[in-house]
Amino acid sequence: MAIYDNDQEFRIRDRGRRTWQRLQSFIAPVLKAAAKANGGQLTAAQMRRDRGRGSGENRPRKGRCCRIGRGPVAADRLKHSVEHRGPGERMRRVVVKAWIVRLKRTSNGADAHLRYLQRDGTTREGERGRLYGPQTDAADGKEFVERGREDRHQFRFIVAPEDGDRLTDLRGFARDVMGQMAQDLGTELDWVAVDHFNTGHPHSHVVIRGKDDTGKDLIIAQDYITDGVRLRAQVRATLELGPESDLELRQKLTAEITAKRFTRIDRAMTAEAQESVLDLRPEAGQLRADFDRMLRIGRLQTLQRYGLASEIEPGVWALSEKLEPALRDLGERGDIVKAINRALTARGEERALGSYVLHGEQAPSPIVGRVIGKGLTDELGERLGIIVDGVDGRVHHVAVGEAAAVEGAKIGAIVEIESYVQSHIRRQEALRRADIVERIDADHYRIPDDFERRTAGYDAQRRGRMSTRLLSNLDLESQIGADGAIWFDRELMAINRPPLTQAGFGAEVRQAMERHTETLIAKGHAWRTPDGGLRAPRDLIARMERQEIARAGQSTEGQTRLPFHVASEGERVTGLFTRTTQLNSGKYALIENAHEFTLVLWRSIMDERLGRQISGIVRDSKISWDFERNARSESGCKRNLRSSTFFAYGAINPSVLGYM
Repeated sequence: MAIYDNDQEFRIRDRGRRTWQRLQSFIAPVLKAAAKANGGQLTAAQMRRDRGRGSGENRPRKGRCCRIGRGPVAADRLKHSVEHRGPGERMRRVVVKAWIVRLKRTSNGADAHLRYLQRDGTTREGERGRLYGPQTDAADGKEFVERGREDRHQFRFIVAPEDGDRLTDLRGFARDVMGQMAQDLGTELDWVAVDHFNTGHPHSHVVIRGKDDTGKDLIIAQDYITDGVRLRAQVRATLELGPESDLELRQKLTAEITAKRFTRIDRAMTAEAQESVLDLRPEAGQLRADFDRMLRIGRLQTLQRYGLASEIEPGVWALSEKLEPALRDLGERGDIVKAINRALTARGEERALGSYVLHGEQAPSPIVGRVIGKGLTDELGERLGIIVDGVDGRVHHVAVGEAAAVEGAKIGAIVEIESYVQSHIRRQEALRRADIVERIDADHYRIPDDFERRTAGYDAQRRGRMSTRLLSNLDLESQIGADGAIWFDRELMAINRPPLTQAGFGAEVRQAMERHTETLIAKGHAWRTPDGGLRAPRDLIARMERQEIARAGQSTEGQTRLPFHVASEGERVTGLFTRTTQLNSGKYALIENAHEFTLVLWRSIMDERLGRQISGIVRDSKISWDFERNARSESGCKRNLRSSTFFAYGAINPSVLGYM
C-alpha cells in the first residue's frame, strides 16, 4: 500500500461524546501508558475495526440511514470523479471536521460560540476575528443567532486546507466551497464564517443554520458530511494551487517521520499489520520502493523511542495497540504547549517546560492566577482551553468545555478554576443526601456559607468537570489603588489563601499587593501595628462594597430614570431583574420596581430569572432569595407557586492580616 493513497482525513463528533483522558505531563506519561499497553495484542476483529478507521477500501459499509437527507447523490458523484483521476492529478489534502449541535431555546451556547470565534488574536495581524457571510464581509452575529433561535439544530464545520498558508484568499475559498455545497444540497444555505490564522494551519470556521430555504429542517446525509464537503474543498484547493507534485509529497511525508502525532505513515502501517505485527522482510513479499521503505523504517524507529513499536526480529516490528490514541493525544498536547509558548512570548516572558501543567478536564485543587491565553485545545478541535499563569509559579492549561465558560475571563483578568458547580433547584435533594444542604420543608433548603466549596468537591467526585470563576476583571496594575472591594482586599482579609511563590506571577502579585497595602493605609482603611503587622476593620470589605455600589447607583440613575436605593439590613428587595453590571467589587444585578432600583450581588442561579420578578431579604450580610417557579396545570388555569431559599453571600471573615 502506498502511504499517500487513502490518506484524507475526516472527523465527525457529537458534542456530548467523551474524549480521551488528559495525561499529567508532556511526554513521560505517554511513554508509560504505551509501555504498559505493549503486553497485549489486538484480536483479528479489533484489527478489522482499526483498519476500517484508516483505510477507505476496508472501511465498514454504512447503513441506509447514512444516505437520508440532502446530498448523497452528489457525494457519490464526487467520490467517483476522484477515484478516476489520472496520473499527475493528485489532489490537495483538506481536513474537515463537523458537528451537528442540538440547540436549546433557553441556552446561550450559540451566542457564546460565535463571540468566541470572533475573539482577539485570530487574524493575520493578531486582531479580532471578523465574521462574514455569503455576500458581506461584516456579518452580524447577533442577527444570525436570532434568525436561528427557533432552529432545532445547527451545523458547524472547520475546513483546514493543508496548504492553507499558500491560498491567496481564504475567505474566497470558503465562499466557493459553501456555494458548491449549496448547489449539491439543492437549497440556499444561511451561514456565517470566520477565518483563523493563529495556528500553524490557517482554517475557516463555518456555522450553518439548521433550516433550508423553505423553512423546513435542513437534513444533510452523513455520506455528504463525511465525503462531500471534504472533496469539494479539495477540488477548490487543487484548482488554485494545482495538483500536488511528487516533490511536495516527498517533503511532507519526510517531515512526518519524526512528527509527534498520528501521521499518514502510521495509518498505512496499522492497515498493513497483521495482529499488530508488521513484517517488512523482502522474503515476506514486502517489495517496496526505496522511499516507501525508508519512510516506514524511519517512522518505526521514532515510535520505538516512544515505546509504541519494537523490533521483535530483524525486519519484523510489533505495534502497540494504543499507537493511534497515544499519538493523537501526544499531538494534541504538543499543540497546547505551543499555545502556552505563544501566550508567554506575547507577554515577553519565558518559563521552563517543567513549569507547564496540562490538566485536561480535571485538576486536583483550585487554580488561581492570571489569564494569559484562551483557545482551542488542539488546532482544529472543539473543546476550549484557558491558559492561567498561576500564583503558584506554574503555567496551567485547563480544558473548560464550552465558550460560555471562559467568555467573561478576558486576557489579564484574575480567575479561579475549580470543580464545576451546577446550581439548580432540582439538585438540592441530591445535595441533602450528601449532607451538604439542610432540608427545611418540602420546598425549602438551607444553604450553608461554604455551599460553593462543598458542592465543588461533591461534583468533582461525580463528574470531574471544571468551572471558571472571575475574581477580578482588572489586571494587577489596575487593581493598585482601585475603588471598591477588589481581589487584593479579599485576599488580605481571607484566612485560607493560596501561597504566593517567589517567582513568576506569584512574585508579581506579592509586589503589587505591597503597593496596594500602602494605598489602603494612606486612605485610612488600614493601619500598621507596632510590630509591623497590618490591621483593618472587620467590615472593611462590606464598607468598600457599599461605597462603590453607592457611586455606581448614582451614576446609573440617569439611565433608568429611577432613584437609586441602597438596601438595608432586614429589608425585602422585590422587583424586575433587568440586567447585570460589572463593578470592581464583582458582578451585580439591577433590580427595578415602579418607584426605585437597587443593586444586589449577582449569583449564577439568578440567570434563569433574568427579565422576571425576583424577591429576597437582606439579613446578616447575606441575601436570601425566594425564587418562585410558576407551573401551569394541564387545565391551563391554576398556578402552583413554589419557592426555594438560597443564601447568595457569605459573612465577612475576621481580619487577621500579615500576608506579606
